[in-house]
Amino acid sequence: MYEWRDINWRQLERNVFKLLHRIYRASHRGDVKLVRRLQKLLIKSWSARATSVRRVTQDNQGKKTAGVDGVKALTPKQRLTLIEKMKLGSKVKPTRRVWIPKPGQKEKRPLGIPTMRDRALQALIKLGLEPEWEARFEANSYGFRPGRSCHDAIGAIFSAVKHKSKYVLDADISKCFDRINHEKLLRKLNTYPTLRRQIRAWLKAGVMDGKEMFPTMEGTPQGGVISPLLANIALHGIEELVMGLAPSFDMKRPDNTQLGVRDKLKSISLIRYADDFLGAT
Repeated sequence: MYEWRDINWRQLERNVFKLLHRIYRASHRGDVKLVRRLQKLLIKSWSARATSVRRVTQDNQGKKTAGVDGVKALTPKQRLTLIEKMKLGSKVKPTRRVWIPKPGQKEKRPLGIPTMRDRALQALIKLGLEPEWEARFEANSYGFRPGRSCHDAIGAIFSAVKHKSKYVLDADISKCFDRINHEKLLRKLNTYPTLRRQIRAWLKAGVMDGKEMFPTMEGTPQGGVISPLLANIALHGIEELVMGLAPSFDMKRPDNTQLGVRDKLKSISLIRYADDFLGAT
């Protein structure tokens, strides 16, 4: 039996990274069968489960935030027990709603906090899904992605507008996390049945606000470990959609002649950071 203090975390992280890299390469090649096989292997892996539990219970900033079960922290022995019990298909508890103020505003936004057990399993599922989608995400998507930050998005915007004056549209999607269609998201995920049922259970788990229970018919709970990734998956394709419409745009040169299709595509840029995006032309 493992002791928490005796675990070789560097070796575990190396084991997990190798699997993640294999998933990424298989997804990049379009080998769906291998991606699914490797994802199942990762979810069963003791190394991946231990890494997920450690991130949720020790590394994450909100590690001491309790869900509806009131559990704020786990002892080393409880963490090891959780690792052994983690599996797809386990029962899901509703999220606990917490209201936090928006930066610089009086308005508050809701966070849905899952239980510690659900957060650990979500972290494990995220480990498996993230490399598959990182191989497919659009180049100008920056929010909630590993190895990318606000500064990368700012750099992309600068590169898009530095050569000449452009019209810039800055926008965000109103209540993006709250309005995501569950069925369309699950179809877009296009994953294997057991994993799809688990994600559906989290989406449909409901939310406890005080002592009152509310159903969740749409949206993903802000505060869930996997929610940012699911939101990115739901929004994936915006850049491709805009570029597909570009040939029909009415764009003219100073001499009032219409731009060609190639020039229209070259002159349009779309940079997205989560549900905020900027278009330049």
